[in-house]
Amino acid sequence: MASAPIIPDSYNHVLAELECLDPLLSALRLDSGRLKCTCIDVSKRWLALGSSGGGLNLIQKDGWKQRLFLTHKEGAVSRVACCSHDEDYVAVATSQGLIVVWELNQERRGKPERIYVSSEHKGRKVTALRWDTAALRVFVGDHVGKVSAIKINTSKQGKAAATFVMFPVQIITTVDSRVVQLDYLDGRLLISSLTRTYLCDTEREKFWKIGNKERDGEFGACFFPAGKNSGNQQPLIYCARPGSRMWEVNFDGEVQSTHQFKQLLSSPPLPVVSPSLDPHYTGSSCSPQSLSFPKLLYLTEHCVMTWTEKGIYIFLPQSVQVLLWSEVKDIQDIAVYKSELFCLHTNGKVVHLSLLLVDRCIERLMRRGFWTLAARVCCLFQNAVISCRARKNLPLERLEHLKSQLDASTQQDLTLQLEGLISKLEPLDSACSSRRSSISSHESFSVLDSGIYRVISRRGSQSDEDSNSLHSQTFSEDERLKEFPAHQEDEQVELDNVSHTSVTVEADRNETFLPFSIPLSFRSPSPLVSLQAVKESVSSFVRKTTEKIGTLHISPDARGRQEAKDDEQLQELNVNLEAPPQEKKELKPQSCQLPEEDHLRDLKAATAEAIAKLQDPLVLLEPQCMRRVLQEWLVCLEEKFGSKEHSASAVKNHKTMCAEEQSAVLRENLRLGPTDGDPKDKERNSILENYTEKENTEETCVSKAMCENSTDFKGPLDCGFQVSPPCVIEPDVQKDLVELTTLCFEMSVFSCGSGDAEESSDGSLPLAASWTLGCRFMRSYFFLLDLKRLKQCIITIHANSPNVWETYIAGLKELTCHSPVALAMENEDMLKILKLLHDLGPWDDSPLLLVHAQRLYEKFGETALRPLIKFHPSLLPSDIKQLCRNDPAHFLAYLDSLVKSKPEDKRSSLLRSLLQPESVRLDWLRLAVSHDAPQRANTVDVEGNPRPRSHLFTWGYSQLILLLIKLPANFVTKEKMTDICKSHGFWTGYLFLCLELDRRIEAFTSIAHLDDLSLLNGEDGSIPETIEEWKFLLQLAQNHSTAFHHHGPQNGNAVSSGSPSCPDCITVENVALLLAKAIGPNRALPLLQECGLTLEMSERFTGVCEILRIAEKRQRALIQSMLERCDRFLWSQQA
Repeated sequence: MASAPIIPDSYNHVLAELECLDPLLSALRLDSGRLKCTCIDVSKRWLALGSSGGGLNLIQKDGWKQRLFLTHKEGAVSRVACCSHDEDYVAVATSQGLIVVWELNQERRGKPERIYVSSEHKGRKVTALRWDTAALRVFVGDHVGKVSAIKINTSKQGKAAATFVMFPVQIITTVDSRVVQLDYLDGRLLISSLTRTYLCDTEREKFWKIGNKERDGEFGACFFPAGKNSGNQQPLIYCARPGSRMWEVNFDGEVQSTHQFKQLLSSPPLPVVSPSLDPHYTGSSCSPQSLSFPKLLYLTEHCVMTWTEKGIYIFLPQSVQVLLWSEVKDIQDIAVYKSELFCLHTNGKVVHLSLLLVDRCIERLMRRGFWTLAARVCCLFQNAVISCRARKNLPLERLEHLKSQLDASTQQDLTLQLEGLISKLEPLDSACSSRRSSISSHESFSVLDSGIYRVISRRGSQSDEDSNSLHSQTFSEDERLKEFPAHQEDEQVELDNVSHTSVTVEADRNETFLPFSIPLSFRSPSPLVSLQAVKESVSSFVRKTTEKIGTLHISPDARGRQEAKDDEQLQELNVNLEAPPQEKKELKPQSCQLPEEDHLRDLKAATAEAIAKLQDPLVLLEPQCMRRVLQEWLVCLEEKFGSKEHSASAVKNHKTMCAEEQSAVLRENLRLGPTDGDPKDKERNSILENYTEKENTEETCVSKAMCENSTDFKGPLDCGFQVSPPCVIEPDVQKDLVELTTLCFEMSVFSCGSGDAEESSDGSLPLAASWTLGCRFMRSYFFLLDLKRLKQCIITIHANSPNVWETYIAGLKELTCHSPVALAMENEDMLKILKLLHDLGPWDDSPLLLVHAQRLYEKFGETALRPLIKFHPSLLPSDIKQLCRNDPAHFLAYLDSLVKSKPEDKRSSLLRSLLQPESVRLDWLRLAVSHDAPQRANTVDVEGNPRPRSHLFTWGYSQLILLLIKLPANFVTKEKMTDICKSHGFWTGYLFLCLELDRRIEAFTSIAHLDDLSLLNGEDGSIPETIEEWKFLLQLAQNHSTAFHHHGPQNGNAVSSGSPSCPDCITVENVALLLAKAIGPNRALPLLQECGLTLEMSERFTGVCEILRIAEKRQRALIQSMLERCDRFLWSQQA
């Protein structure tokens, strides 16, 4: 049997048609040839369907049982809009251009009535209707670009108001072309036309054009409201652009960035789940789609929806992701409410789709009895069903029930596929199989995120309920620590509902039952002894099933807080807890703390001696002396922590001691807690049982890691890291050790001079040996290194060694392998991980954020970089450049987004603060001019001169390049930047730098080659300032005029020399006219005669000069007249 393609795990949403509206349309007679549905809108309560016969059908969505029918004699209904904040009002546009506003009077159970009819757009086609989100005001747009607002007066305001007060129609604006879409939010009206998008403040009557580039066609725009937990963040605006792009715009109308979805849309379409269609997925990628989005609609939280003639597309624009796209043909319009989509097709058919998580979709299909379709969706979305979140909604019991509903004879292939899916969810060993079969008839169970089976008894006996009370409370350690009190109550209520009996727990219960009916027939005098007996009784069973069903782990946050308070806990335990003899034996390493301190006495003395020597200025200012002091100290450090046998033994003792301390704390909590048999008590038993079972495995893992450290260096990930101290170290001592160890790395002192590598004459190691020893040094003493200084040292000193950086990242990964972010990285999507990172902040400049960013980049690629700008300055561009060192284009996209995220007046200061050290500026400039740039052959000719009009080419990072070259810098740096711009053909920046460096002759020469007279303007100082410069420019124009305007095709539209058809070309006549305007025609003619150019002038030049003379005379006469009047006025005042 050929296996069908499986949808990747990155897709966990689907569009589903769970209700067919064909019977509804048939009842409304909208499926006949005479009448059909022409427009659609939806709100929380109503589904509004306009018909070609002038009728408006309002169907109540709750059960589709109540409807209103509103008639219009003014023609067919072309547009309809329901008021979202007051569903008693509906606005209708007819084919004659009339706007009719209805009040439904549902609260007073009266008849619907017309309360306003507007003829402002009569004779025009109304293309958009949109209600105000707060007031009773409706906005109207038509096909000639006219936008108006109708403020509604209602009968709710009283009879007097309705009789004497009239609210006229307000003309908002008239745009340049047909209105494609209107949207409104918080006092701002968004108008999208065929050419551009406008933002209007309806209260202050201010207008803004969004962006500088126009477009030609139907492109939508919509507001993107701020989320519920976004604080004071303002809403965003998204505007469709050609080529599957969107502009992200702030609430003030400023374009922040451009999102490109063309490549992302090369993925195959997801099937629409419908009982009338067999879901099919090809799995083969298609070509990138360059689309025009006719409308953009905000859909639920984080999503923007659009459609084309090919299908429906749902985006996550903030993270530049495609949530899904599905092929749905011939869509005329779509109305949305939250996650519901009502699609109107060109043939008048209406389809109701819902955007659902895959597990929710399967659950609803099973609830409606669509067993075959539910099974097919399960098999297609296997990866989503296997995820932890889906398994909470689709436990094995539900999937087994689904399989039992299939016909094994006619649906054999589907049954086998479903069995294969179920086999991936459940353990396959005999112990678990027998356990499942033994409890299947009497108990239900589900699988938690941690892999633990949660069993719920259905027998009703007291003993079974007691056995469940221990196991049904087991959740992941993070959830238990965060929601301990509240969650117990929720679970107890659930048990009550399932068993339908009242569970009573006796305070002095003698016998406790574990899950799977394993009795313990002994009476425990104390919780500690009971727990020890529990551990011995079930240890063999747990060892058999632990690999399959997982074990619980102590939360990294909780472990951090536990280790930070070790000393206080030891004192408290010594006072309050008297352990049994066996526990005293296991706690033996704690009594060895004093000899361990004695063991570090020599290291303490050597550390104090080294610090004292380094404070001597003669040593501090001499690198070789510093290295000798550090090498002498490193001998002591290697004796204590570098020995493999000692390290393995010390780590084992320390791990045992920490495990016993944490175990003792749990026992102490149990001893001090309630002893009345409460479910909380039993949950603590479960915690301790799982925890004590881990102690031996942790020691084994530590020993294994230390054995790996003893191997030779092969790569950054071949060996383990010493990420925690092998023994207890006092804080003051550890502070000094960290300072010296980090200094050793910064000075490249990686060995005590035992001959690992041959040193050069200045005491430093060769690069290759230094990198190898540096990686080994990091592995051995990672727990003694200042991670912030270590990162900075690697970036500045070891920038050319990828192995050193990879080793550093590998150490950080091992340090954070059990963090919530690392665990969430396996199953969660990018948005949830970013939210988790934000909630765990503030990060300041913690290197731990860097390793989480590395994980995000490895999993999601370039898409993950753009949201990381929110973590600046905790994450610096230098960090991102290290992450993207194999793909500099990704770093450029991040840097460009970071700069554009700031207001224009603050971008220069931000970029200047990032240019540390100064050499970074040149590196970034080289990257920016070499990526997303025109071909060099199109901008530079064979002689190295600019090609005509080549400065008009589009550069992807032109804004970033101009910011870099305009920042203050020394003369040498500016010259290097000039050479970079010239070699790559970025002539706009080259001209700016030439003028700034006073290389005006080079600037004029390049302008002549570029053949653009607009470059000679006085704003940036590029107009000639002296007679010599004018003569030089005239000579350039004479030399290049023939070559530029009589030979071959060019970039731009210059076609001839000196004719009126090319007024912006560099010709003798155009330069002469510019000269006459600058110094006057009377001074310009002698200069032209001196250059011998008067014979080349046309009648146009003569006419312009005459006009200039007349204008100059009139200006002088006017000035003279004004001076005379002032003179007379002053004399009259003296008299």
